[in-house]
Amino acid sequence: MSREESDFLVIGSGIAGLLAAIELGRHGTVNIITKKERSDSNTNYAQGGIAVPIGESDSAELHIRDTINAGCGLCHPEVVDFVVRRGEACLKNLIRMGVSFSPNVGDAKHLDLGREGGHSARRIVHAKDSTGREIESRLLDKAKAMGTIRFFENHLAVDLVLESKRIHRPVKPDRCWGAYAMDVVTQDIQVYLAKTTLLTTGGVGKVYLYTSNPDIATGDGIAMAYRAGARVANLEFVQFHPTCLYDPKSKVFLISEAVRGEGAVLRTIDGEAFMKHYHERADLAPRDIVARAADAEMKKRGDKHVFLDATSIGEAVIRRRFPNIYETCLVYGIDMTREPVPVVPAAHYMCGGVVTDLKGRTAIEGLLCAGEVACTGVHGANRLASNSLLEALVFANRTAETALATLATFEGRVPPVEAWRDEGTAVAEETVFFDHDWDQVRRLMWDYVGIVRSDQRLAIASKRMSLFREQVEDYYWKYKLTQDLIELRNIALVGELIIRSAMLRRESRGLHYNTDCPDTDDVNWKRDTVI
Repeated sequence: MSREESDFLVIGSGIAGLLAAIELGRHGTVNIITKKERSDSNTNYAQGGIAVPIGESDSAELHIRDTINAGCGLCHPEVVDFVVRRGEACLKNLIRMGVSFSPNVGDAKHLDLGREGGHSARRIVHAKDSTGREIESRLLDKAKAMGTIRFFENHLAVDLVLESKRIHRPVKPDRCWGAYAMDVVTQDIQVYLAKTTLLTTGGVGKVYLYTSNPDIATGDGIAMAYRAGARVANLEFVQFHPTCLYDPKSKVFLISEAVRGEGAVLRTIDGEAFMKHYHERADLAPRDIVARAADAEMKKRGDKHVFLDATSIGEAVIRRRFPNIYETCLVYGIDMTREPVPVVPAAHYMCGGVVTDLKGRTAIEGLLCAGEVACTGVHGANRLASNSLLEALVFANRTAETALATLATFEGRVPPVEAWRDEGTAVAEETVFFDHDWDQVRRLMWDYVGIVRSDQRLAIASKRMSLFREQVEDYYWKYKLTQDLIELRNIALVGELIIRSAMLRRESRGLHYNTDCPDTDDVNWKRDTVI
């Protein structure tokens, strides 16, 4: 078995992982494990931008208020304050690294600021409609130029290396020494050891049938951390993006909320603007309300989609501000400057995750988390648009500080670890049952644990998912590992954890709406759901 050792191990190559690695690489050696190509991440798909209160009519206090209002009572105020007030410094750091953001038209000295749902002011710094791609490419260039950082592409983390497993007895608190990871090309499993491990594995979108996330978003970090003994929280709060391009023959393509921020309107198939019936801010209402409204209109009328009408924005603004969205729609035969775009809600962002403190620490010593995989307390029951990249930036820096402090006091060496053992396992002759179960898990989550839930739906989902999990665990111990089997194991576990969290919360709040508990209960449930 190959053994790779470094001061720091980063699992995931999105904005949080890359930025943390760059900071860490200035002081030690860093190995980055990434599932596919190093640029394949949720960051790369982020169209909107970074919410930073730098406008003349804006303030940190307004941004904090908007974030807490969107979070429906579950945001941790001290964490929101911490993140918002560090946003401008993080933005300037990106600019120093060469990230190019869109300037204000007619005033190139200032950045153009967009507006999205839930925001009371224009504060979305963006690079047209490809912000994530711009940030990712610049950070990758920076990381690749550093001799202290090594990338291991097409590598899939299998499980964390724990002190308790190494010495075969309980350890409290347990300690992480890295991870086992599979080279998906050779299917060899190697051990990657480090003094500190940082999980930046992104989200869980592929747990659902329809999602705006890339194929790699299978909840691996949450699953690995939970199996290792870390706490997870608020997994019932899955954010469904209300406006994803509807085309039954293609993967889901996200239409940024910024399009509504510029004046686009949601309409039923017969042309009625319906959001005014659901919220005082109409099309600029928070995402949970917009997604439920679109879902309700579709179900009420039996329609497969609603329309997003951006024609009032004007062709010049659309082509300048949203060139990627405009061109993609044209590929599907839709000219959004002249006709409405068919859209549907799709799973988009996990507001919960692995519980961390203000330093990015988990309950497992030596294991830190940042980005979508973490539950820091910023998002509460509903993420405010474009706060995700902001949170990732702030906590990437914070976890780097924590990891460097650990390195400064570290004594001794990383201990020896057993090689991965798979004696007695067989090579699966057929993979059809893996494919079938993968599809079943995702359909089950979409049909029973989606935008609107009920006690009966959750009970059915719980029973069926338990059977899936039992079957998948049997596969896991019986057969030699493949990428499909590892990811199937992870989405089944994360699906089960989402269901458990949803069943525990006996109210409706933010992104969690249960028709059998339609009211918000601040007396009993104004708290995190921790497993």
